[in-house]
Amino acid sequence: ILPDERKDTAAGFLARAAAWFAARNVTIQRVLTDNGACYKSHVWAATCTGPGITHKRTRPYRPQTNGKVERFHRTLADEWAYARPYASEAERRAALDPWLHMYNHHRGHTALKGQPPISRVTNLSGEYI
Repeated sequence: ILPDERKDTAAGFLARAAAWFAARNVTIQRVLTDNGACYKSHVWAATCTGPGITHKRTRPYRPQTNGKVERFHRTLADEWAYARPYASEAERRAALDPWLHMYNHHRGHTALKGQPPISRVTNLSGEYI
C-alpha cells in the first residue's frame, strides 16, 4: 500500500517490482497503465527505459482495455478490503499480505483451470513453493 500516486512513488514501485522479478529470472517486457499523470512523467519513462520495458497506455475512458486489473480490483475489494469489518485501517493493511499470499499461492483461478497464479511461474531459483 503506497501513500500516493505521484511520479516518484509509481517509478519507485516499478523499480522495486523489476528488481524482485529479475532476482527470480523473470524479465518484464511490457507494462500497461492507465493515463495517470505519474505514468506520463519523465521519471516513469526513465524507469521503464533502464531495464528495457516497453510502456503502453490504455485508451482514455475505456476501462475494458485494462479488464484484468479492473477485475482484480473488484476481487480485492470483495475478498479483502470489504470482506469483513476491520477495527482500524492498520488492521486492514495487516490483512493484505496474507490475503495476497492466499490469492497468488493457494486460490484457484478459473482462467488457469483451477490453479493459482504461482503455478504459471516455474523454476523460481532458490524458492520452492
